[in-house]
Amino acid sequence: MSEEKRIRGGALLARALQEKGVEHVFTLSGGFCNPALEGFMECQMKVVNCPHEQIAGHFADGHTRITRKPAVCLVGPEGFANAVPAMMEAWGERSPVIFVTGSSTLKRQGSGGFKEIDDVAIAAPLTKYSASITDGERINEFVDRAYKIATNGYPGAVHLSLPVDLMFSSFPEDAGRQERPFDLTSQAPSRAWPDPSRLETVLKKLEAASRPVLIGGHGVWWSCAEADLEEAGRTLGIPVFNIPYHQKLLGEESEAYMGLADVHQYHPSADAFNESDLVLMVGARLDNQMNFGNAPLFPDTTELVCINGSHEEIDFNRAADFTLLSDPSAFLKALIALSDSPNFTGDRSWYNLNRKRRGEWVTKMLADVAEDANAPEFGGRIHPLQLAMDVQQAMGDEDWLVIDGGNTHFWSEIAVNLAGYQGKKLGGILHPGTFSLLGVGVSFAVSAKNIHRDKNVVLISGDGAFLSGGLSIEAAFQENRPITVVIDNNGGLDCISQQQERLFESGTHYATDFRDIPFHTMFEGLGGHGELVTRREDIVPAVKRAIASGKTACVNVKVKGVISPIVLATTSKRDKASIE
Repeated sequence: MSEEKRIRGGALLARALQEKGVEHVFTLSGGFCNPALEGFMECQMKVVNCPHEQIAGHFADGHTRITRKPAVCLVGPEGFANAVPAMMEAWGERSPVIFVTGSSTLKRQGSGGFKEIDDVAIAAPLTKYSASITDGERINEFVDRAYKIATNGYPGAVHLSLPVDLMFSSFPEDAGRQERPFDLTSQAPSRAWPDPSRLETVLKKLEAASRPVLIGGHGVWWSCAEADLEEAGRTLGIPVFNIPYHQKLLGEESEAYMGLADVHQYHPSADAFNESDLVLMVGARLDNQMNFGNAPLFPDTTELVCINGSHEEIDFNRAADFTLLSDPSAFLKALIALSDSPNFTGDRSWYNLNRKRRGEWVTKMLADVAEDANAPEFGGRIHPLQLAMDVQQAMGDEDWLVIDGGNTHFWSEIAVNLAGYQGKKLGGILHPGTFSLLGVGVSFAVSAKNIHRDKNVVLISGDGAFLSGGLSIEAAFQENRPITVVIDNNGGLDCISQQQERLFESGTHYATDFRDIPFHTMFEGLGGHGELVTRREDIVPAVKRAIASGKTACVNVKVKGVISPIVLATTSKRDKASIE
C-alpha cells in the first residue's frame, strides 16, 4: 500500500495559486514565507525578489493593471506593515492583487507570538476580502474564495494570512479536494447583463439627447471594453472623456477621445459638461474627482446616468439621476447597435464642436507655455510641460510611458493630451491612482518592461517621487529589465512648495528643498547609463541615447518648478474651505 504523500502548507498555497493561473509573485524573501517560496520554485512560478515590501506590492499592482490578471505580493508579518501603502494604491485603482502574509503562529494567536500583528484587521478596509487561514485542509478553499472575490463584480485587492505553523506543517497534497468545487482553475468573472426595460430607458434618453457625453472609468478597463468605448463614441458621434488618475482607456490620438474629465487639466471639459444635456458615466464612481455628481461640474440641467457592473458601484452612485446595472462592455455594445436605429439622428455637430475646442485648447496651451518659458523671469530654465512633450518625441509608437510625481504627474498628463492630438501614439500609460501616491513609478515601469520586453519603457519622475521609491531601481538591474528614467529635477517637493508660497503669509516655502542630487551618477554607479541635461535642446538626444544604451538609464533634467493648473486650483479651494 503506497504511503500518502504530504506537502507543506506553503506548497499547498503555491499550487492553489498556480491552479488559478497566477504566474508572477513579488516578494522580499523572508523566513516566515520560505515554504511558500519553495512551493513556487517547485511550481516553476516566476518570483521577483524586491528590495522592499512596498516595492513588491507596487510591482504586483503594476503587473495586474497591465495584464488584467491577478499577481501575488508575498510578505512576512513585519513586511506586511511595509506593504500597506501598496495595498492602499491598489485599492484606489481597484486592482485585483492578491496580498499574502506569512503570519505569526495560529496556535498562540493573541499571546504575543513572534512578530505578531493583526494583519487581517489592518487590511480589511483596504481590500475586498481579508481573512486568516485557520485550517491547512482549507487552503485551497480560501485561495478559491479570495480569487473569485478579487476578480468578480468591481475588482479589487484581497488579503490572505497564512500562519507560520500552518505554512510549515504537512498536509495531504489533495487536502480539501473532496468537496465542491472540484474544478479550482480560474473561471471568467461573472458579468451583469442589463435589465432590458432599464436599458431601453437609457437608450431612449440618448436618442432624445442633442449634446450627450461619455465618461469612462475603471470598470471599462477591467471589463476589457475600451475598444467598445472608442467605437461607441466614434460611431455615434459622442465625445469621450476619461476620469482622472487611471490607466488610459483610449489613446489620446483617438478621434473620439477629448481628454480628462477634469476642468483644470483639460479646460474644454468644463464647457462640454456645462452645455451637455446627458452624461453617461460608465464604470466610474461619483467621488471627489467627479464632485460627487454635483454642480458646477455637472449642472442641474444635465441628466446624469451611471452605468456600473456591480451593485457595490450602483449603491455608491446613489446621487445619479438614473442608474443601470450592466457590464460596461454589454452596455457599450448596445450603444453601438443604436447607430442602426431609425430614431437615432446621428447629428455630429456637438461631436465636431468638442473636437474643435480640443484643437483650440492645444494651440493655446502650447503658445502659453512658450510665452512663459521665454519670459525673463524664467531664466532660461526648462518648463516641465516642455520636458514631458520632448520625452514623448523621443519615444516610439509602441513604447510605454510611466508617470510619477506631483506637479510632474499633472504636467505630464497635459502633455500626453497635447501630443496625442498631434498624432503621437504610445503603447500604454501608467501613473499613480486615486491617492497620488509618490514612488510607484519605477515599480510600474519595471512591471511594464517585464511584460513588454521588446518595447522601450520610459518613466518621467519628479525628484521627490524618485526619492520615495527609487530604491526599486535595483530590481531593473537584478532582473535585467532596462528602463529609462527621466528625472524632472526641480530641487524639491515643488508641488508642496508652490502651495506653501500661496498659503503662507510670508510667501515662502518651508521644509521642501533638496540638495543638488546627482541622480544620473547614481545610475552609473549601479552599472547603468546616466546623463545630466540643463538645456531643452538636449532632452530628445539624451533620451534617445539612454534608450539606445540598452541599460537601465537616467536622464537627470534640471527644470524650473511651475505649479500645475490642478494644484493651483486645489490650493485655492483648500484656502477658501479653511476660511469658510
